[in-house]
Amino acid sequence: MKNTPPFNPIENRIKTNLLPWFETNQRAMPWRNNRTPYRIWISELMLQQTRVDQVIPYFNRFMKRFPSLKSLAAASQEEVLKQWEGLGYYSRARNLHKAAKIIATDHKGRFPKTAEEMIKLPGIGSYTVAAIGSLAFNLNLAVLDGNVIRVLSRLFAYNTDTRSTVAKKELQQLADDLLIKGDAGNFNEAMMELGATICLPKNPQCEVCPMIPACLGHKSGQPSHYPVKTPKKKVPHIVVGAAVVTNRKGEVLIAQRREKDRLGGLWEFPGGKLEPRETIQQCIARELKEELGINTEIGDFLVTVKHAYSHFTMEMHTYFAKIKSGHPRPIECQNHRWVKISDLRNVPYSKADLKIIAELENL
Repeated sequence: MKNTPPFNPIENRIKTNLLPWFETNQRAMPWRNNRTPYRIWISELMLQQTRVDQVIPYFNRFMKRFPSLKSLAAASQEEVLKQWEGLGYYSRARNLHKAAKIIATDHKGRFPKTAEEMIKLPGIGSYTVAAIGSLAFNLNLAVLDGNVIRVLSRLFAYNTDTRSTVAKKELQQLADDLLIKGDAGNFNEAMMELGATICLPKNPQCEVCPMIPACLGHKSGQPSHYPVKTPKKKVPHIVVGAAVVTNRKGEVLIAQRREKDRLGGLWEFPGGKLEPRETIQQCIARELKEELGINTEIGDFLVTVKHAYSHFTMEMHTYFAKIKSGHPRPIECQNHRWVKISDLRNVPYSKADLKIIAELENL
């Protein structure tokens, strides 16, 4: 009788171990019910750079407001950003809105079914094409996200820096080779689910992993060594000044960020980055002059807000201010409004500005 090898081929274990494990252990998610290309598309965009537990309430709220692609295409960008508010990476929301309008006009409201058509839409890259294509249309496309990269790196004890272009290409090829033709959707979800719940970045739960008999990373005794990554550079830290400008009516001045800028389309309390040898008060006064053409008197301190973005950290020092001369006009912003504090939440803001609103509401 032939001896059974201690580690069976990974391809076999995908079918015999991983897919049955996924069938039994997959988490309940709203987009896994009533699957449509539209719902899959929205969920996949929301899930980019964002955890499932954070996405679920946003997805449910978004679907309630925009239950169909037609309703999304008919909405204003501001309405879309308001529903996305707090989820971050707002270019995703702007792009999906643009894409919805294109689908409504150029594809008669039907989500395109081929990879060649999907990749042309704003905000849809190779990962999103593979996810939507496999889950909505059963196309034989393998996804490669952070979870899948981690799983593949450990299964194959892959030693190349996974942030490199070479690694991304080689890992995609590994995923393509393992893909179960005709069952790509289940394969992709199973790989991602394994990475999200078992094959964790730290302290992987190897003892309950269905792929342990075939995992070379586990066999090495150091599964957490994979994936191999070069250390990230230290992110820069910036200091920002912002103003709550009030008028005699008790209204507050807000400005809308330009479309091309970071957080484009969102509203904010006007201000900007502290320059060398400036005080915060001088920074705020200069920024209000440059952005809105007004000369201001900076008053009392309100709050300091700290926030971490993907590429930098920020602390925003916020002061009250009044206009000494000039009338607000959009010079380095897209628009401006005077708004009652009770109406501030009617338009979309970043998380940092939402913290300022909370402070104003508590006064």
